[in-house]
Amino acid sequence: MSEAKWYVVHTYSGYENKVKANIEKTIENRHLEDQILEVRVPLQDVVEMRNGAAKQVQKKMFPGYVLLNMVMNDDTWYVVRNTRGVTGFVGPGSKPVPLTEEEMLPLGIKNEDIQVDFAEGDMVVVTGGAWKDTTGVISALSTQKQTVTINVELFGRETPVEISFADIKKA
Repeated sequence: MSEAKWYVVHTYSGYENKVKANIEKTIENRHLEDQILEVRVPLQDVVEMRNGAAKQVQKKMFPGYVLLNMVMNDDTWYVVRNTRGVTGFVGPGSKPVPLTEEEMLPLGIKNEDIQVDFAEGDMVVVTGGAWKDTTGVISALSTQKQTVTINVELFGRETPVEISFADIKKA
């Protein structure tokens, strides 16, 4: 299998989040989780003046574009290209061109792998994010996405939650 790279998709302006949701739903329906790893709409924090008060808001870095970390093949190309709201991949003609390391640096996308000392079945504690101080047992581990899936109790039910390697430690 070839390596996953970052590609840029052009969308209708204002449809970035809708395209992201549609692609993620298609990934789930067609079981392409191992080929299309991540869909991103890069955001940046901006301070706006509204009614004389400074307010911090998030704005899209690249309106009209969505970033995809994926393995390029005929299936993934077809799925992304035929998603409602997508006008095409960025690149000459119909050939998508992956982003280079230099182009990815300002986006805050890092390719370094985090070495982990836990495996499926291990008990972990969440150290950051919305699930901080929650404990759970790892049910799935994705080294490419650098996430673990743990089951947490929510409203009396076991619910799978995906958490970044950076936000967990062994219990």
